[in-house]
Amino acid sequence: MPTQTRAWTIWGVGVSAYIVAVLHRTSFGVSGLDAVDRFDLSASVLASFVVLQLLVYAGLQIPIGLLLDRIGGRQLVVAGALLMAAGQVTLALAESVPMAAAGRVLVGTGDAMTFVSVLRIVAAWFPPGRVPLMTQLTGLVGQAGQVLSAVPFVAVLHTFGWSPAFGSAAALGVLVGVIALVALRDSPSPQAGPLQDGSSRHLGQDLVTAWRHPGTRLGLWAHFTTQFSGAVFALLWGFPFLVSAEGMSTSFAGAMLTLTVVFGVIAGPLIGVMVQRHPLRRSWLVLGVVGANAGAWTAVLLWPGQAPAWLLVLLVMSLALGGPGSMIGFDFARTFNPPNRLGTATGIVNVGGFMASLLTILAIGLVLDARTGGSSAYALDDFRVAMCVQYVVWAVGLVGILRSRRRVRRRMAEHGVVVPPIRDVLAARRRRRRS
Repeated sequence: MPTQTRAWTIWGVGVSAYIVAVLHRTSFGVSGLDAVDRFDLSASVLASFVVLQLLVYAGLQIPIGLLLDRIGGRQLVVAGALLMAAGQVTLALAESVPMAAAGRVLVGTGDAMTFVSVLRIVAAWFPPGRVPLMTQLTGLVGQAGQVLSAVPFVAVLHTFGWSPAFGSAAALGVLVGVIALVALRDSPSPQAGPLQDGSSRHLGQDLVTAWRHPGTRLGLWAHFTTQFSGAVFALLWGFPFLVSAEGMSTSFAGAMLTLTVVFGVIAGPLIGVMVQRHPLRRSWLVLGVVGANAGAWTAVLLWPGQAPAWLLVLLVMSLALGGPGSMIGFDFARTFNPPNRLGTATGIVNVGGFMASLLTILAIGLVLDARTGGSSAYALDDFRVAMCVQYVVWAVGLVGILRSRRRVRRRMAEHGVVVPPIRDVLAARRRRRRS
């Protein structure tokens, strides 16, 4: 059993790598208006940069999950950090759209390796009962990278220019890669080896078996439905929406992106504790997060004229719940799959939110282009129409959650675990209070 100090040290190194990965991931979003000027981009082309990055990220999740079950997380974290650094250097030097796109492909590739690898390492170093909370903490502390992109990165960008900003991000990526190489370990056991062999037959079996379990699919749809709205806001369209449509200053927009991290840090551990205490009600937590996201966007989009600052703050706080809510998807993968398939199942789940994000980012860009004729002068009404594509994604995700949950409960009942309806639980609680 690892000492607590060593386990927390390993976690600190892993989460540092993830913080820098989030910085790389979100750096293009906060520099979106600068990218429009540098590369003379329309809304749909600007969106395609982030879509390309997310497409690479999502497309690699399953192959990386399979690889993770065979070589462990340390090598993938190091490789990911160096690939992202190479991508940021490419973007720093880019003068053309193809070169900039190549940089984002490298960033997406390295980013795809990082989070699932850190989660695998966390599961090996901490007791099972503490893993849900540690998963939440990993996801939430990692979002500090969003603060780094929204505040110091933007400050360097606006003070020193495009190349120094992306070059400094690359240097930070190299540093964290070296630290991970030296300090990170896959398991407390020095003799620990791969959990699976590398044959193609077993690769296919692991993938099919993990996918066929409805618990894995429930995790995917939970991640799909909770994660995308906040990611769309943070990765690309939040800054332009707040500045161009709502008339807020760039400093206010940066503060709002920082608020998502701060509020997520507060909400995440609470959600983690609730998952630990009420594992049979995890899907209700997911549905609550979706309701908060959709409700806040509805209030902002229906507000006559530009929304007041307090309502935008409430919107951002609701979007901050998406990150902690999406972590519940990984808990479904962990509890419904054995350790030797955990990397594969985690990769499948992680596809969900990022596929939803890239489709939504692209759809918003296409709607904006259709309304503005390719101009970057986005008006409030243009964004109101474009942001409504989110409701389609929520509807698809909710159908997936409810169908998968029904199948999970049917399988649990076959093994003697019956989940009572929530109305029966509430009725029993009322009876106990009266007695």
